[in-house]
Amino acid sequence: MASSSRTLGEYFETFGQEAFRLETLDDYGKSGNTEAFQTFLAGKPQPENYNERWVAELRKRSAGGKRIYRVHVLSRPLTPYLQYELGWAYWKNMTGGEEFFILDTTEQPNPFEGVPDFWLFDSELVAVLNYDGEGGFLGPEELPADRAQEFIAHREKALALAEPFPDWWAKHGQ
Repeated sequence: MASSSRTLGEYFETFGQEAFRLETLDDYGKSGNTEAFQTFLAGKPQPENYNERWVAELRKRSAGGKRIYRVHVLSRPLTPYLQYELGWAYWKNMTGGEEFFILDTTEQPNPFEGVPDFWLFDSELVAVLNYDGEGGFLGPEELPADRAQEFIAHREKALALAEPFPDWWAKHGQ
């Protein structure tokens, strides 16, 4: 897959009303905030300024009426990375208005086997997220507009099968 010439930041600067993400991996440990992940693994407390810039962006977008939400397809037991992502990042990002849902496949088949991670912006623009085998982000690939319906269907199915993260965490959180 070829990468897009646009960055994820550019997609976030230009979307109008909503940004939806489907997460399918158990480990994104080589992407994003690797220092915070190492802090978590070392058993240290979450830094006060953890994810501060992203939470500020979320608040700005939420205040402007935009919705940012995602479904994570996962199974238990959680990997160390998922313990970090759900235990630190999700709770922190929710303070900025981001919404999270969990589709737990521990006791059921994964209905998204083979579906890549993606962002769907305004139900029109699809950016497939490419990763290496170790969870390192390689970049987005913008798909042709005629593929949007396929990813809208993935979003609708994921939302229908998932439960709100706080409800899932109350039952299965660490």
